[in-house]
Amino acid sequence: MLQKQANTIRFLCADMIQKANSGHPGAPMGLADIMSVLSTHLVHNPKDPTWLNRDRLVFSGGHASALLYSFLYLSGYDINLDDLKNFRQLHSKTPGHPEIFTSGVEIATGPLGQGIANAVGFAMAAKKASLLLGEDIINHKVYCLCGDGDLQEGISYEACSLAGLHNLDNLIIIYDSNNISIEGDVAIAFNENVKDRFRAQNFEVLEIDGHDFEQIDLALKTAKESKKPCLIIAHTTIAKGALELEGSHHSHGAPLGEELIKKAKQALGFDPQKTFEIPEDVKVRFEAVVELGDLLQAKWEQKVKNLSEDKKALLKELLEPDFSKINFPDFKGKDLATRDSNGVILNEIAKAIPGFLGGSADLGPSNKTELKDMGDFPCGKNIHYGIREHAMTAINNAFARYGLFLPFSATFFIFSEYLKPAARIAALMKIKHFFIFTHDSIGVGEDGPTHQPIEQLSTFRAMPNSLTFRVGDGVENVKAWQIALKTNMPSIFVLSRQKLDALNDPIFGDVENGAYLLKEEANAQFTLLASGSEVSLCLKTAMKLQEKNIICNVVSMPCYELFIKQDKAYMKRILQGKVIGVEAANSNELYRICDEVYGIDSFGESGKDKDVFEFFGFSEEKLSSYIISLCDGD
Repeated sequence: MLQKQANTIRFLCADMIQKANSGHPGAPMGLADIMSVLSTHLVHNPKDPTWLNRDRLVFSGGHASALLYSFLYLSGYDINLDDLKNFRQLHSKTPGHPEIFTSGVEIATGPLGQGIANAVGFAMAAKKASLLLGEDIINHKVYCLCGDGDLQEGISYEACSLAGLHNLDNLIIIYDSNNISIEGDVAIAFNENVKDRFRAQNFEVLEIDGHDFEQIDLALKTAKESKKPCLIIAHTTIAKGALELEGSHHSHGAPLGEELIKKAKQALGFDPQKTFEIPEDVKVRFEAVVELGDLLQAKWEQKVKNLSEDKKALLKELLEPDFSKINFPDFKGKDLATRDSNGVILNEIAKAIPGFLGGSADLGPSNKTELKDMGDFPCGKNIHYGIREHAMTAINNAFARYGLFLPFSATFFIFSEYLKPAARIAALMKIKHFFIFTHDSIGVGEDGPTHQPIEQLSTFRAMPNSLTFRVGDGVENVKAWQIALKTNMPSIFVLSRQKLDALNDPIFGDVENGAYLLKEEANAQFTLLASGSEVSLCLKTAMKLQEKNIICNVVSMPCYELFIKQDKAYMKRILQGKVIGVEAANSNELYRICDEVYGIDSFGESGKDKDVFEFFGFSEEKLSSYIISLCDGD
């Protein structure tokens, strides 16, 4: 029966890819035997894909999506046969790589390696949830299917190192070791001893024939009882069952062809003339999962009813955080680095919101992200990620998807480059994941151009489904957090190392509008628009220019994305006269709203921060001279 289930999955995948004339048949067909057995071990309820104590199944190799969709369809999730037939088509429930709008998909993995880190994140979240709510309430497993490519990506090293450090015995990674990549045999680029690598990272390692049902079943049983995270190395043949294309790299990313599929079906006892064939006994076997999952969830819900009142209240707070409980600090009139004001805000949020947690990539003291007196993971709220920016972000994506937690990830702004792929996936999913990026500009000073972000601000502003806040003082910082907590998408906080002057109250508009007037004069010739540390510079420059009868308004723009969504009337009030964008960055996006941009079009320099700002023209004298030159030009 297991073989028949596996072959049903094989040919569903082959037919999906053939009909789409696009896709990756090799991995799904090679993994079909494992999927057949794994389906008998998974604890889940297709009637309720959000059940908290379900096992999590992560496909790190998202190109094997046909396998996932076949499994979800056969198991009774909200996917029908027409959805399988619309594989990789516009607006279908079965896109080329898994996305979270598809019922049963836990997380969008995207580029190779992400899913391994996501699985580690789910396992960490489960450990934390178990400590909060009790082992009777949270005791599920996390399964991850990955391939050679996933293990070659650096993020897998980072994430599995943390999994071993925290002894995540609820994590089971199944490695589809078929030794094939797009360019051919993996040995041309990858020959390390994977078994020794994972043992060195504190994993239990099992090695099996990935087409032997008894070995697969025994390995899964052993892994579930392991006291360590477990790696199952499953030796498989890519495109198993595809006749002459078995074991060939040509089966990785192209349809097999109708004639070959017909021959393969005939060889394994399926009707060669039928497509998307599902034998009745296979359908019945998979449907039994629905009944079992329903029963297990009902038993679990009874345990939840028997929880103490304190635990019930905690579960409710985790599921539905009450942001009105946060005691936001008052920074009015206080000159502070925005990394410092942000640190105070983080601590107040963490005190009020049980599910708020996170960490820094070994920069907590510099990022000001330590949650004081709140302990370290797993018992506490501070997660020490070490110097693993990419894994940190993908792990926190899983925390955000788990259902109980609001995570933040922190590092220097320049090192956001090391985590961008996972931040992009967070935005794609529209998950509530907070990014804390300090040392936001050439103000980093002596560390020089390697550490001074120039183009990073523009790249985050360009990323859809996210809000980037570069705040000018502590008051703006509080308001930005109040917006971010209510927004269902990632929020990025770009914060200064150096102390900033406190700003005055808004004259018109506020942070929620993205930009607002701080200084307004009748018949202004110019509007100086800035963010972060440059706002106070613009205010001082405007006062200096006023002595020369050059009248300037000043606008603070803490969030570009919110500002460009405002209506024409609001924009017209904000953008008066000739508009000059002032940012210590290469902010080309400002040309959408500004007539001129006073920025930086080179890398930075090493020196005292004040000297570096002066060198690049960010002083009252030099900015004033620039504005005067524009008057002379007119």
